[in-house]
Amino acid sequence: MPQISINSPVGALTVFEFDDQIVSLDWGFVEEMETSPVLDEAKSQINAYFAKKLLRFDLPLAPGGTAFQAAVWAAMCDIPLGQTATYQDLARAAGSPKGFRAVGMACGKNPIPILIPCHRVLAAGGKPGGYSGDGGLETKEMLLKLEGVDLYPASKTSKQTAFDL
Repeated sequence: MPQISINSPVGALTVFEFDDQIVSLDWGFVEEMETSPVLDEAKSQINAYFAKKLLRFDLPLAPGGTAFQAAVWAAMCDIPLGQTATYQDLARAAGSPKGFRAVGMACGKNPIPILIPCHRVLAAGGKPGGYSGDGGLETKEMLLKLEGVDLYPASKTSKQTAFDL
């Protein structure tokens, strides 16, 4: 399976491709790399994202999963850079208004973090919730800060989420 590793501000990332689609992103560095046009483009877009020169990833993604997980991951991709949504917002977007716990599980099973931006999903009241990527909440906070989202503003005001707009 073609794979390429990239150094990033949140650590080494390895992107995996199968049949010209991104199937996984994981933390860590692999020595044996096999590149492809899709992986070269992924590397370019990931580098542009961390340089604050990319607003939205445009890559062929194939995360697998159940129909519900796919709906949640698609809704995550609709959250614009610099904005957040709650687990409940995504449950509604995925057609299961009371399924916010299942959304949390889908976030935890996201095989392509960063590219499918589960870091933009917050718990009720703007609480950070969790993050399954390496570094946990510290990485989530770093990604959100890179995108201009302050989880802990000096003055707490009501925040709009991406799905309130």
